[in-house]
Amino acid sequence: MEKLLDRFLRYVAVDTQSDENSESQPSTAKQLNLLKMLRDELKAMGLEAELDEWGYVMATLPANCDAKAKVGFIAHVDTAPDASGADIKPQIIENYDGGDIALKGVEGLALRVAEFPEMAAYKGQTIITTDGTTLLGADDKAGVAEIMNAVQYMVEHPEFKHPEVKIGFTPDEEIGRGVVKFDVKKFGADFGYTMDGGAIGELEFENFNAAAATIHIQGSNIHPGYAKGKMKNAIHIGMEFNSLLPVEQRPEYTEGYEGFYHLISFKGSVEEATFSYIIRDHDMSLYEKRKQVMQQCADFINQKYGEGTATCEIRHQYYNMRKQVEPHFHIVEKAVKAMEMNGIKPKIQPIRGGTDGANLSFMGLPCPNIFAGGHNFHGKLEFVPLESMEAASKVILGILSLSI
Repeated sequence: MEKLLDRFLRYVAVDTQSDENSESQPSTAKQLNLLKMLRDELKAMGLEAELDEWGYVMATLPANCDAKAKVGFIAHVDTAPDASGADIKPQIIENYDGGDIALKGVEGLALRVAEFPEMAAYKGQTIITTDGTTLLGADDKAGVAEIMNAVQYMVEHPEFKHPEVKIGFTPDEEIGRGVVKFDVKKFGADFGYTMDGGAIGELEFENFNAAAATIHIQGSNIHPGYAKGKMKNAIHIGMEFNSLLPVEQRPEYTEGYEGFYHLISFKGSVEEATFSYIIRDHDMSLYEKRKQVMQQCADFINQKYGEGTATCEIRHQYYNMRKQVEPHFHIVEKAVKAMEMNGIKPKIQPIRGGTDGANLSFMGLPCPNIFAGGHNFHGKLEFVPLESMEAASKVILGILSLSI
């Protein structure tokens, strides 16, 4: 049986970064390199597996007992556009001593316990980090590896009784399009779990309601020597728009159930500028209010500088899955018990983000989210303890043993 660490390292070596500016599905062809690999590995283990035209891998491991349940496990293969996912050089720190970890690809860069005190909990374990030049890809190749590890265990240990298992791997989760064409009926699971959470023990069945907002500012560029009373600097007006949003409701000042406005990028010149935001809130009424505030800020700019100066485009991304999962709460209880069976303390909390499971839940497949073990996703300080990944794979097996 291939070691989980070796499997994970093979997967992160494949560049699968998605592209929010692409209109294709998958958004990048390179995601198919890993998806094809996974399909072929599943087939080699004897499963029925296919890769469809949209980049979804679906596979079935038949039940080896009389259990009627059909249980799905899902993970996404793409990595976030926020940092490079190419030529990843992982660092393997065995028997971690509890101190700072230098990221040797960038002089002076380190994972510092003073900044990330949660690192101390993994003393004595094996930690996988980046070298500081790329992200790692534990989001969500840790989840992919954990599912594949559990499948391989079941194939090699037929004495382990389990119901029918449905496996799904998706592209483009990081750009909010992970399951837009996912065929829930074809997948065939009664319920499922995304293996896409963070630290060991995390279990989530509620998430943000989410939207993206694009603010376009149309300025007027006049020679600066003759600009008085004439120039409208789009950059400055965009900065003024941003100043109208409450500072304390930015991600760096919020936690738990608190929502936020997050400026993720801007580009422009004196003539025109574009500011891109994401809007998040667990509470639906507050979520709708946040969208209204964005439009009100644009209206204010137009009143001050002239109609058409600011345009506000808001695009819905996903809803809070809680109301879709709660009627099937036994699937949360199974995950809790599976963790406890493996000596893991469950940490039920809201997702300060979203997963494929949120959209799948509204598509008829209730789908809570289980920890994959990683920390500091989407950036060069990402790391994952191997023991957390091993624990996640055991939780998968535990859920299946409780479903027969």
